[in-house]
Amino acid sequence: MPSRSCSNLLDLAESSSDYTDPTRLHSPRLPRVMTLSNVLSDDSLESPPSSPSLTRRIIVSHRLPLRVSPPVPPSRIPSFSLDPDSISILLLSGLPETATVLHVGTFPLFVSPDLQEEIAELLLSRFHCVPVFVPPETHSLFYHSFCKRHLWPLLHSQLPLAVSGSGPAPFPTNLWRAYVSANKLFADKVLEITNPDDDLVWIHDYHLMALPTFLRRRSPRIKLGFFLHSPFPSSEIFKTLPSREELLRALLNADLVGFHTFDYARHFLSCCSRLLGLDYASKRGHLAIEYYGRTVTVKILPTGIHVGRLHSNAESSETKSKVSELVDRYYGKIVLLGIDDMDVLKGIGLKFLAMERLLEDHPSLRGKVVFVQIANPARSQGTDIQHVQDQTHSLATRINARFGYEAIVLIDGPVPTLEKVAYYAVAECCVVNCIRDGLNLVPYKYTACRQWSPALESKPKKSVIVVSEFIGCSPSLSGAIRVNPWNVDDVAEALNLAITMPESEKQLRHDKHYKYVSSHDIAYWARSFDQDLQRACQDHYLKRCWGIGFGLSFKVVALGPNFRKLSVEHISSAYRRTSSRLILLDYDGTMMPQTSISKTPSDEVISVLNALCADPKNVVFVVSGRGKDSLSKWFASCDKLGISAEHGYFTRWSKDSPWESCMMPSDFDWKKIAEPVMKLYTETTDGSYIEHKESALVWHHQDADPDFGSCQAKELLDHLENVLAKEPVVVKRGQHIVEVNPQGISKGVVVENLISTMLSRGKPPDFVLCIGDDRSDEDMFESITSSVKNTSWPAISEVFACTVGKKPSKAKYYLDDTVDVIKMLQGLVTASTQPPRSSSFQVSFEGLL
Repeated sequence: MPSRSCSNLLDLAESSSDYTDPTRLHSPRLPRVMTLSNVLSDDSLESPPSSPSLTRRIIVSHRLPLRVSPPVPPSRIPSFSLDPDSISILLLSGLPETATVLHVGTFPLFVSPDLQEEIAELLLSRFHCVPVFVPPETHSLFYHSFCKRHLWPLLHSQLPLAVSGSGPAPFPTNLWRAYVSANKLFADKVLEITNPDDDLVWIHDYHLMALPTFLRRRSPRIKLGFFLHSPFPSSEIFKTLPSREELLRALLNADLVGFHTFDYARHFLSCCSRLLGLDYASKRGHLAIEYYGRTVTVKILPTGIHVGRLHSNAESSETKSKVSELVDRYYGKIVLLGIDDMDVLKGIGLKFLAMERLLEDHPSLRGKVVFVQIANPARSQGTDIQHVQDQTHSLATRINARFGYEAIVLIDGPVPTLEKVAYYAVAECCVVNCIRDGLNLVPYKYTACRQWSPALESKPKKSVIVVSEFIGCSPSLSGAIRVNPWNVDDVAEALNLAITMPESEKQLRHDKHYKYVSSHDIAYWARSFDQDLQRACQDHYLKRCWGIGFGLSFKVVALGPNFRKLSVEHISSAYRRTSSRLILLDYDGTMMPQTSISKTPSDEVISVLNALCADPKNVVFVVSGRGKDSLSKWFASCDKLGISAEHGYFTRWSKDSPWESCMMPSDFDWKKIAEPVMKLYTETTDGSYIEHKESALVWHHQDADPDFGSCQAKELLDHLENVLAKEPVVVKRGQHIVEVNPQGISKGVVVENLISTMLSRGKPPDFVLCIGDDRSDEDMFESITSSVKNTSWPAISEVFACTVGKKPSKAKYYLDDTVDVIKMLQGLVTASTQPPRSSSFQVSFEGLL
C-alpha cells in the first residue's frame, strides 16, 4: 500500500539542480543528460574505470572527523584538529595507500556565511575535509529532533508512542522536511567534488539514509555504498514510519548496502519484500536484490577496532601510570566494568539492579566486588535523557548506602581515551547490558586492552565478557556469557559466573575473542567493504539507464544498451511491408492488468483482437497459462483468434477449430501423488490455494505472508521434486506459484510449433511480434531468437520480442504497461490502412534531386 508521506519532498527541497563550481577538486566530470525519452546517458557506455588503487574515496558521514574549538579573539576562525578516534579516520587503514580520500560532513559550530569559503579551503588543504554548512535551525530539526527523537528510536525497535496519555503522536512532517533538506545539502556538496565515473562514495549511518536517491537522480552511474551502523528493525516496527517506502527506495539506490549482522540485513530484506514486493537471492555467497535491472548487493560484516592504535595507547606512559593508580585503588577487589553512553537503551540501571541482586544473593562478595560504570555524555537532548541520568545516580547512591561501601562507582564523562584504556586493563569482567544497540565496540576494545594490560605483564591473558543478546557484537563473541538484560536475576547469576569462573576457562575465552578481534579489525572491515563496492559497480558501463519516478520515489532502471521502448512508428513500416505475420500475445499482465479482480477482457481488447484477426495477412494467438475453458469463454466473440492454453498444452487455430494437444494423450496419474502434497502445504499456509488444470497443478501463494509463502514454496518445490522424480513431469517455481507440468510443455515450444505449422502450410512468417510480461514468456522470446538463427527455416525478416515493464529480459523491446500494449495493437490496425510514410518521403526526396 503506498505511503501517505510526502514523496515529492525531493522537489520541495531543491532550489536548483544544476550548478558549476570553479574550485573543482577533480577533472571535469562527464555531462549527465536526460533525453526526451527519460534515458539518462553519458558520453560513452564503455568508459574504462580507473585503477582501484588510484580511485578516490569520498567518505560521507554526519560529522567530519575533526575536533573543533571555538575561535579565540581576535581570530574568528575556530581551531581544528583530526579526531584520531573517529571511525572515518580509523577505516583509512583498510583502504589503498595510494587512494586519495576526502571526508564530507558537518561540524558542531555555526559559521557565518562570510567565513564559510575560507574555512572550507582551510579544511580541504589541511585535513582533506569538505564541510557541509547546514543552517542551525535546519540542523537542529534534522539531527536532534528527527534523527535522535524519531528515527534512531525506531531503528532500535522503539515505537513512536507519546510520553503523555494523549495517545500516539502524529508524524512530524516538518521534521521530515528538515531531514530531506539536510540530505539535499549533503548531495549538493558530494556532487560538487565527485567524479561519478571514477570515485567511490561511501555513506555512513542513518542520518543520511535519503542521500542515495539525491545522488543517483543526478548521477545514474555513481558508485555508491551505504553502511548502517545501527540496527534495522523488524518490518512490523519499520512499517510504522510514514516515510518507510521513501527510505527503503533510497537505500536501494545504493550499489552496496552494509549491515553489522544477518538479523539486521534480514529485517531490511523482509521490509523490501513486504513493502515493495522485492525478492532477494544469494549469488556466490552475496545476498542481492534485483531492483529495476540494477543488482543491489547486501553485505553483512561487523565493524572492528583499530588494534594497533589501542596497542599504542596501552603502551603509553600515561596509561601505565593510570593502571598503577587503579591497581592500588582497587587492591584486593574484583573490578567489573561498564562503559556506555548515558542513554535510555544502554541498560545502565538494569546493570545496577543486577549488581544489587548479586550482593544480596552472595553476601561473601560484599566489599570485594566493585562495579565501575563510565557514563559517556548523551548524544541527544531531552527530558528522557535527564530522567535516565537522575535515575542512574539515584540507584547508585541507594545501593552504595545499602551495602555500606562504594559498590558502584559512577563516573560521569567525558573520560579521556587513555584513562578508559587503563580501566579496560584492570577490569576482570566487562559488562555490556544494552536493551538494544547496533554493534557496540566496547567488548572488542576490552579484549584487546586485556591482551596488552600492564597489570597482566608476564601473566596469562584472561578476560570475561557479559554481553546482552540484543546488541550486534553478541553473535561474534562466541565465548561471552550472553544474557537477557531484562532478566535481572539472570544477569546477576552471569556476574557471579564471571567472578567464580576458573582461571583456565577465562584464558580460553579470552584467546578465542582476541583471535577474532585481531583478525577482524577495522582495516579488514573497510578493505572488504571497499572491494565489494568495486565489485558491485563493475558493470555500470555495460548498461543504459532510465530515470523514473518523482521525488524520493525516484529510481534508475539499468538495462542492456540495445533495450528500448517499442513504438508504433518503429514497427509500422515493417508491419506494412510484410505479408505473413505471426502475432503472439500473453494475457495476464499483458492485455489484462495483474491487479484486476475481474479477468474478463474489456470491449477494447476484444475489438482490437478482432481487427487484427480480420487482416488475412495476420495469424494472431493468445498464449496463456490459463485453462482452455476460461479462455474459450472469454474470447467467444473472437472467431478467428488462435488460443494456446496451459502454456501450450492445448492449442486451437480459431473458434471453429478443435483443440489439439501438443503430445500424445498423457497419463496423469502423477496428479494423485502431487495433489496430496500440495493440499498439505495449502492447509499449513494461510492464503494459499491450488489451481487445477487439465494438464497441470499450480500452487499459488501470492495472498500468503510473503516470507512464509516464499519459504513454503521452496520447501514444496523440493518435496515435489523428490516424490515426482520418476514421473514425466517438470516442477518449476514462478512468480508466487509452484507448478507441475508434463515434460516438454512451455510457451517456447508453442512458438516453434506455430512457426513450423505455418511453414508446412506454405506461409512462412516474415514478421513476428511477441509480447509478454512474466518468466514463462521469456521462453517465447528465447524461442523466437532461436527460430531466427535456424538455418533450416526461411529467414524471418522482422522480429519484435517485447516485454511489459522496464526490467531485465531476453526481449529487445519493452512497453510500460497494459495500456501501452493496447495502444500499440491499435496503432498496428491503423497503420495497415494508411500508406507508408517512407514511400512518400522517398518520392519527395527524389523529386528534389
